[in-house]
Amino acid sequence: MAQRPDLRFTRIELVNWRNFGHCGIDLAPRVFLVGPNASGKSNLLDAFRFLRQLVVSAGGLQAAVADRGDVSRLRALHARENSDIRIVADIGTAADPRKWRYELTFNGRKADPARIVGERVWHQESLILNRPDDGDRKDPRRLTETHLEQISANQPFRELVDFLAGIEYLHVVPQLIRDPERLSSRRSAFFGIDLIQRIAETPKKTRDARLRRIVGALQVAVPQIETIEPQQDTRGIWHIRAKYRHWRPQGAWQTEESFSDGTLRLLGLLWSLQDQGGPLLLEEPELSLHPEVVRQLPRLFAQVQRARGRQIILTTHSLSLLSDDGIGLEEVFLLRPRQEGTEVTPAKDMQVVKALLEGGVSLGEAVLPQVAPARPEQLTLFAP
Repeated sequence: MAQRPDLRFTRIELVNWRNFGHCGIDLAPRVFLVGPNASGKSNLLDAFRFLRQLVVSAGGLQAAVADRGDVSRLRALHARENSDIRIVADIGTAADPRKWRYELTFNGRKADPARIVGERVWHQESLILNRPDDGDRKDPRRLTETHLEQISANQPFRELVDFLAGIEYLHVVPQLIRDPERLSSRRSAFFGIDLIQRIAETPKKTRDARLRRIVGALQVAVPQIETIEPQQDTRGIWHIRAKYRHWRPQGAWQTEESFSDGTLRLLGLLWSLQDQGGPLLLEEPELSLHPEVVRQLPRLFAQVQRARGRQIILTTHSLSLLSDDGIGLEEVFLLRPRQEGTEVTPAKDMQVVKALLEGGVSLGEAVLPQVAPARPEQLTLFAP
């Protein structure tokens, strides 16, 4: 599948999607989503995952909705008179920020198939798909499938389809990587279950070059590590093993079962950053990593973007990650729960954040207190 790394999401709008009553976000090549627990950071990332699932094999609208329960579970709880769910995504470049626009509006009742209320595609300013059309009105069952997911219908906007198919979500769960039955759960590749299989199936020359680069990076956090390689056991299951410097001259080998959570998370992150793909969605990449390693991640992401053109959208709670002076205010968005749904505010529009930065505090110190729980000290009142 041909990828277009120069394309990226330039804007997304959500209506009645999970936590969000209505929000619109202009997206930079690198995006940091910051907010308290249950504010909707993961649900915002899930809107991009939903778009991807519309177009991939074994996907489509009904599968995407079913994997999330049903339409009622996707619909914002505060949706009242208008209960339609809408996702609008602009895809383009810095020079042409709205090369493509995709709009999907759908609804449905519990236990019934999701039904399309509207589906539109624009190429620049030209509307090239507008549903429902005459065919839909003659056969309403057609409105249970998007044209985006149909090869016979999506040829005029195949570039858009390929772009959405290239979205990658990564939230490595070390316990799943260590699970010897992980291959029976290939469906959950998002959580790193197939990471070792992906490494093993990569052509040897490419794989070895990537692993050498990863070892060089990992040595910052794990200085004893010398080499990493895949290894297949007698059952045909692939493992990853690493050689560590040891008091014995030949060193000591360990498989993923002995890797720390931080090593596995960083391995998965570094491997994915070398992929030639579409937007990369990262869920709290700082987890299990030392703060000094976390401080380097924004710079690492910037280097990847310069080399590969991948858009990176991530969630974070980390003061260390947000301490990098290279992060621009236009890249940071604050999510704050409100009575009518989560409010998303660009940091560049917040005078209090600008004033704090002018006063000499770091970006993290300016931003994180704006999304802190109102009374976190109440937690100490818990009596077991």
